[in-house]
Amino acid sequence: MRDPVTDFEYPDAWVAACRSTDLLEDVRRGLAVLTASGTVLRRGFSTGTTAAAACKAAVLSLALDTVEEIEVTLPCGIAVRLPVDAYRGRASCMKDAGDYPSDVTAGLEFVATAVPSLSGGVQFVPGEGIGSFGRNTLRHLQGTPAISAPALDCIRRSIDEAVEEADLSGTTVILTIPRGAEVAQKTLNPKIGVQGGISVLGTTGFVEPWDDHMTEGVLDRIARADAVVLTTGRLGLRYSRLLFPEHEAILVGSKLEEALRAADGDAVICGLPGLILKFMNPDVLDGTGCATVEELSATPLWEAVARRELRAFRVRYPRVRVVIVDRDGRIIGESP
Repeated sequence: MRDPVTDFEYPDAWVAACRSTDLLEDVRRGLAVLTASGTVLRRGFSTGTTAAAACKAAVLSLALDTVEEIEVTLPCGIAVRLPVDAYRGRASCMKDAGDYPSDVTAGLEFVATAVPSLSGGVQFVPGEGIGSFGRNTLRHLQGTPAISAPALDCIRRSIDEAVEEADLSGTTVILTIPRGAEVAQKTLNPKIGVQGGISVLGTTGFVEPWDDHMTEGVLDRIARADAVVLTTGRLGLRYSRLLFPEHEAILVGSKLEEALRAADGDAVICGLPGLILKFMNPDVLDGTGCATVEELSATPLWEAVARRELRAFRVRYPRVRVVIVDRDGRIIGESP
């Protein structure tokens, strides 16, 4: 059985150990993950998915009056159905964190309001509770809403689908997150310069149950692998597979320390600079004037800082090779 989100082939022993066999269909569909003990952990939905569901439901309710469930095609290509509460152009969708215990946005309400556009065309307006960048960064201009490209594509595609299904000439959709500014204080947004609300994100559209999954399935995979490359995110996973085709690439998020203990030997860490540099040195940004590692990577300071941290890390972990890539897959830092 293969995970359609990560493309991981579950060992037969894991499948055989599963006592909740009725949940295996969710695993096949990508809605859940299977661990080495046979436990099934439910994936949650990202803020981008929740936003898309609210927006699509708001538009559809202009034609159907009430909508209680909505289908959204996620950035990873999987279609899911989410519960909504929509009536005559106003829709609400609650953020479902699945079995991820540390999601501070769990239960957060996303509210979308849609009105027909007499002149035609479709407009999406991010409103209250959605953060914006407080200054220019490598990829974002000051004042730009903190909505990732995959999440924005999902939202716009969902709105377009609803406009077509409702047979409208056009619509304007306003998305708000009433408690967004409050919840954002519990996230990293204030530290990275995102102000006024939460970020709307979602590379795959799912939220992984990392805390529990790292305890069972992922650590077991790492321990059993003959050659392993550990990575921190979806782009890192892609480039790790391209750069190290003979290794098993395993996504561990921010759990690099636990992953290295499980490897107990030679390993490769490969991925974007953010989590990797912060893992090597939590204070790496001190004195740089940069708010994020990504911002640092675009400055003249990067080469010297990266070389220093890679050398220091090599002393602590002499059997671990580190390869840092940018979003285009170019190697911008490598162990000496």
